[in-house]
Amino acid sequence: MSRGGAAAVAALLILLVLPPFFVDDYVQFILDLILVYVMVSFGFNIVLGYAGQLAFANAAFFGLGAYTLAICLGRLDWPFPAALFAAAVVGGAAGLLVSLPALRLRAYYLAIITLAFGELLRWTYVHASGLTRGSSGLGVPAISIFGIPVASDRARYWLFLALAGLTLWGSANLLRSRFGRALVAVRGNEAAAAAMGLAPAVVKIGAFAWSGVVVAIGGAMYALLLGRISPESFGLSQLLLHFSIVMIGGLGSLVGSVLGAVILTAAPELLRDIPGLEEIIFSLLLIGVLLFMPKGVAGLLGRLALFRERLYLT
Repeated sequence: MSRGGAAAVAALLILLVLPPFFVDDYVQFILDLILVYVMVSFGFNIVLGYAGQLAFANAAFFGLGAYTLAICLGRLDWPFPAALFAAAVVGGAAGLLVSLPALRLRAYYLAIITLAFGELLRWTYVHASGLTRGSSGLGVPAISIFGIPVASDRARYWLFLALAGLTLWGSANLLRSRFGRALVAVRGNEAAAAAMGLAPAVVKIGAFAWSGVVVAIGGAMYALLLGRISPESFGLSQLLLHFSIVMIGGLGSLVGSVLGAVILTAAPELLRDIPGLEEIIFSLLLIGVLLFMPKGVAGLLGRLALFRERLYLT
């Protein structure tokens, strides 16, 4: 990395660490929620954007991560690191399970099966009341890490920021690896990728498993942030939000995942005092992106940067 690039990264890290010292409790909660959805969109983009799989099990992974953390902390009295690890493992296992129909089904058939999987899990949360407390919801106790209490939104911000950074680092390295190149090749032409000696089945399984791990970590942090979870939090509305974040931010772009999470988490809060306007703006934004910016905001910014570079060269 060049000296200028290192300085830019250092400046960005400082800017990301500073907000808890200057914002009020409400803004701090929104910042924490943005980081949760950043992690979720990283995982969803791996399957939807990079693997090109029309699979909607994201809300299922999200709910499993949240409920696993809540059960391990509140019912089993596990320490936080062990509970978080369990949430990631359960999410990865769910990803492996969902990948099996993806080996045989395509497009809308896969979408329907994965939607059904999410709804089945939500039904389970409601009826497994002995474990999940059913419709009344499940409380999530405050945590400590190595004896340090993490009980406020400000303290949670740095934890969420660290986990978002780790999931970004892991996802970026995965996509730069041989596996990432195979993932793009399978998305482009599965038959051609197989002819080149790649194993499309293994690639898809790996993509779904990693997606499950990352989204489950996001779900665990969502449970920690809210302090109480219920089955209603993991239905179709949650899935629609995840899908919109990825589409508006940019399919196949980790930067787009961040942009989408920021836009769709912060914008509704700015419009909350104007009844009806939030839904109108949200709908128009999604329609506009689908019609005119198929690569999302990240794609638009990329085209603007390329246009500026061409102007500079001329």
